[in-house]
Amino acid sequence: MIYYKTDEEVELIRQSCLLVCKTLAHVASKIKPGVTGLALDKEAEALIRDHGAEPAFKGYRGFPGSLCISINEQVVHGIPSSIVFKEGDIVSIDCGTYINDFYGDSAYTFALGEISDEIMNLLETTNTSLYKGIESAVHGKRIGDIGFEIQNYCEKQHKYGVVRELVGHGIGRSLHEAPEVPNYGKRGRGPLMKSGLVIAIEPMINLGTKDVKQLNDGWTVVSKDATPSAHYEHTICVRKGKADILSDHALIEAEIAKNANVREVRVKTEELANV
Repeated sequence: MIYYKTDEEVELIRQSCLLVCKTLAHVASKIKPGVTGLALDKEAEALIRDHGAEPAFKGYRGFPGSLCISINEQVVHGIPSSIVFKEGDIVSIDCGTYINDFYGDSAYTFALGEISDEIMNLLETTNTSLYKGIESAVHGKRIGDIGFEIQNYCEKQHKYGVVRELVGHGIGRSLHEAPEVPNYGKRGRGPLMKSGLVIAIEPMINLGTKDVKQLNDGWTVVSKDATPSAHYEHTICVRKGKADILSDHALIEAEIAKNANVREVRVKTEELANV
């Protein structure tokens, strides 16, 4: 069952998403080589609770952290740990909050210090593919249109691996609602999108193979060939003409700009139809 949201409900989801991005912005101000995921997770949980909200991920199906922190070849669902971040690491951080009966969800991959041009291109391509998908998240199109744009850009044009086993999702009063939002697909296929549909679009793109495996911790998903993976996510509301992006990565990017230990990951706006 797909639940369409009222304008009032969309604004409540926006509040949850903005708190997610404020949390990720705080993380962006603290992350650097020498820091651990556990330290960031503790600060994130405190900030979320200080705003009267709950970390959406903590305890979800038994997950132990408030953040999913995935390093290098880890695709998603990495457990915050005492592993120290190193120069050259890429760190994907996914965050969710729950407040006023609604969930928010967003993710960002951080580049710590000097990374190769090859890996930076993976990050920038993945980040750009998120907005290519969002361009198709409009009233009257179908879910397959979103996946097609992401897959065509990342897989056909850049020869990266588009993960199949993990997908975006509807979001609202539940963290995961219908419909699923794959990062691959065919134009004109899948559920019809109508104004008021709120979904999380989250390309997960590997430098090498699209294939993944789960580690023995029962959570962490890694690329099967151990090549780096990138992950960016926005929660959006489908509207006529242009989607309404409910999360705000500008908050995160403003902190990155002030943090000498983190490199900016740009969006290739010249490759987007509507900026």
